[in-house]
Amino acid sequence: MTVRSNDTSVMVRRVRLAGLVLGPLLGMAFGLGLPASIEGGAGGPIVVTGAMRATVVMMTWMATWWLTEAVPISATALLPLVLAPLLGAGTMARAAAPFADPVIFLFMGGFILALSMQRWGLDRRIALVTLGLVGTRPSAIIAGFMLPTAVMSMFVSNTATAAMMLPLALSVASMVHPSDVAPLDARDRNFSIALMLGIAYAASIGGIGTKIGSPPNGIVAEFVAQTYGHQIGFVEWLAVGLPLVVVFLPITWWLLTRVIYPVRRAPIEGAHERLAAAHAALGPMKPGEWATLLVFLSTVTLWVTRPYLGGLVPALANSSGDSVIVMAAALALFVIPVDRRAGTFAMDWETAVKMPWGVLMLFGGGLSLAATVQANGVADLIGAKASILSGVPPIVVVLAVAALVIFLTELTSNTATTATLVPIFAAAAVGLGVHPYLLIFPTAIGASCAFMMPVATPPNAIVFASGRLTIPQMCRAGLWLNLIAIVLVTVAAYAVVVPVLGRASGIGP
Repeated sequence: MTVRSNDTSVMVRRVRLAGLVLGPLLGMAFGLGLPASIEGGAGGPIVVTGAMRATVVMMTWMATWWLTEAVPISATALLPLVLAPLLGAGTMARAAAPFADPVIFLFMGGFILALSMQRWGLDRRIALVTLGLVGTRPSAIIAGFMLPTAVMSMFVSNTATAAMMLPLALSVASMVHPSDVAPLDARDRNFSIALMLGIAYAASIGGIGTKIGSPPNGIVAEFVAQTYGHQIGFVEWLAVGLPLVVVFLPITWWLLTRVIYPVRRAPIEGAHERLAAAHAALGPMKPGEWATLLVFLSTVTLWVTRPYLGGLVPALANSSGDSVIVMAAALALFVIPVDRRAGTFAMDWETAVKMPWGVLMLFGGGLSLAATVQANGVADLIGAKASILSGVPPIVVVLAVAALVIFLTELTSNTATTATLVPIFAAAAVGLGVHPYLLIFPTAIGASCAFMMPVATPPNAIVFASGRLTIPQMCRAGLWLNLIAIVLVTVAAYAVVVPVLGRASGIGP
């Protein structure tokens, strides 16, 4: 095991070193290798400018470093601040502007809300209440873990959700399959495997449901706003993401508990008592929990009703109003007292600084790259090149995009992959003559559907670290779910995304 781990570590270091060197080299090769003009533009040949070449250098450099993780992906996101002004792709001010985009503050406010839930244990209480309602049959217990995991992942980091659910799951799993005792029946072992995978997969699937559920969602929503002027708010994304979650989550549960790792039908003795004891140990609701719950429910209510409040409050008229709402909620947590004598408030800065700042930087870098690609006409170049594939049936292209993203993110950051591919696919859609949403939304949704490898997503890594399953066991279930996800994402693009969002955008074709 140690040798294999060391071999893997050496391989990773070699890949990163290669990426570190290849990033600038490939960037220069692609940028300088562009011809003076490219045929296929709507108005005739496209003249390649110096700004276009500089943008291609930056785009290739960033893509290589992101995909190989040659340097931390959040550090790579800072490249536009240096390369854009130095290479002539844009000014520092233009490159830096996306780092203060409203979507970044949407996620910042969401992170603060989530941290408050974790600080006071509200997330754990919600999970235990849900688990107490599902019964003690193995399949029902797995459903009881998957449902709150998915729901919380719509609003809370999927990493934090999986980490919070894992100790509860291990406690229940130990009653069926103690880690130091070999099970007499495969179905006992299957319960632990299905439970671990159910938590990881539910965390990823739940993130599809809302605009703040997963960083790729926010990247696509803001790219659409910047590029096409179409504001996608909380409710608009919910109309697309929630149906997919409602369909995909039960399919995943059924496959895990009935087909891939079938579990016993008999109830698990002692499960109800152990979960009830864990719930009782929390004691009554604390003031911090009540304050956080009130702010959270108020935030969701305002998000849902925002489209109807725009006439009364102009600041809420477009999707940036979602950011205003959640930042107001985050600030409210800092001023709501939970213990006046001790001077304790629902949120403090010591807790707030635990938010994943790197994700916010990654947002800024991805949006800065996308804005530069659009501003310098590189999108037109990509569209012109993609026109050679115009004879390929669109559904084949959508399936290929979904498959590429889903399997690529098994080994790469889903956020970095989305930031890299969205502007490319949006430009390619023009050359292919298809609605851009058919390619860019499957990119965001597909980025949350990597189920095979422990390194694919943090929830996968968290449950794998429990020692209750192996990589082949994860791959066995994950491959089936990856294939199903390719189909579901494609169907959703045609049946939901374009009919619901595409028509409202006014974008052709």
